[in-house]
Amino acid sequence: MKFIVNGNKKLNGNVDIKGAKNAALKIIPASILASSLCVIKNIPQITDIEKLLEILKGIGSKVEFKDGVLKIGNKDINSFHPDEKLVNKFRGSIVLIGPLLARFGEAVLSEPGGCLIGSRPIDDHLDLFEQMGVGIEYKDNKFYFHGKPKSGHIVLKKMSVTATENAIMASVFSKGITKIHIAAAEPEIKDLADFLNKMGAKIKGAGTNEIEIEGVDELKGAEYEVLPDRIEMGTYLIAGILTNSEITVGPIISCHSDLFFKKLKDVGAKFEIIEKDGKKYVRTLKRGDLIPQNIDPRPYPGFATDLQPQYAVLMTQAQGKTEIFDTMFEGRFRYIEELKLMKVEAEILNPNKAIINGPAHLKGAEVSCLDIRAGVAVVLASLIAEGKTTINNIEFIDRGYEDIDGKLRELGADIKRE
Repeated sequence: MKFIVNGNKKLNGNVDIKGAKNAALKIIPASILASSLCVIKNIPQITDIEKLLEILKGIGSKVEFKDGVLKIGNKDINSFHPDEKLVNKFRGSIVLIGPLLARFGEAVLSEPGGCLIGSRPIDDHLDLFEQMGVGIEYKDNKFYFHGKPKSGHIVLKKMSVTATENAIMASVFSKGITKIHIAAAEPEIKDLADFLNKMGAKIKGAGTNEIEIEGVDELKGAEYEVLPDRIEMGTYLIAGILTNSEITVGPIISCHSDLFFKKLKDVGAKFEIIEKDGKKYVRTLKRGDLIPQNIDPRPYPGFATDLQPQYAVLMTQAQGKTEIFDTMFEGRFRYIEELKLMKVEAEILNPNKAIINGPAHLKGAEVSCLDIRAGVAVVLASLIAEGKTTINNIEFIDRGYEDIDGKLRELGADIKRE
């Protein structure tokens, strides 16, 4: 599939932000631990969620998903070996190991697939499970995990989001106290812990670098609403600033994006936080020239690497040179070669550093999506490009953004899906 975009259109209107992809993809596997039905609201209708639900149905989950509401019952799960073909297409499947081990004391998983933005080895996960006393074998291209996770003192190799989430889910039934050090602190991790606590878990410190879990005997089903997606919010906010349009985006949890908002203000963007019906929204305002500002993406509360490509597109319109230093994934800058096809002046100095020279007069071209965020970056660029842009491989974007072309059309963009 592809998008055809005719650029240079002003945007106007409202964008409804869905639940966070990076929270929903962990909260859903956590429901494996519940003894009764879970109702999870504000789930984005994206292909990554569809893949995850197919995997869970394959091991016995009862699933009903409609209009962003998921009803999932896992009482009859009968396997700890998810379908290998599905797992190979979905990197997020790595977080199934923790809940499967906590429930069964066994798990079998082939090497997960996903976006090609770096090697992203699962060594961090293997190390934490070994620290929890789990036996691990690798044979026939599969990992075999044996044994119920034991409580204790876990030190993560680095602040890995998924390793932190796996450690939390693996330890909820472990007798005694489990302490996780060097934990990642992303808001989505706290959202996962809040869901587990609502089911009866005893987790303290989620959202900080030190987390403590007291093991319990049982978790019961719960009703829960996933927090808004700060990356989706940031993407549409940049769309409004980039096109110098007035749009309203939300709902948001503004404190989750403090540094992002600070950077946008520093570059000369104009926006305001407003409140309606008890929820917060962000509204873009007319701006002047943009000023280049370097960024250095880091784990939360640093600048999110998942917003780095979108920010780079914004900097193509700034008056001067912007340096971007990103050590999170070594393949993150591949989108720059696509932007060059649209007459962006940029250079990749090494796998971790790139320079954008602005302002650029973007021209429509035929480009490709290389991963979720790289794909949405070329969509943003196409909104201000002169003429027609053809964007191939949009399946990547559908993994992380619900109906992005429909939302942009409602704002006034000339974009169609073929």
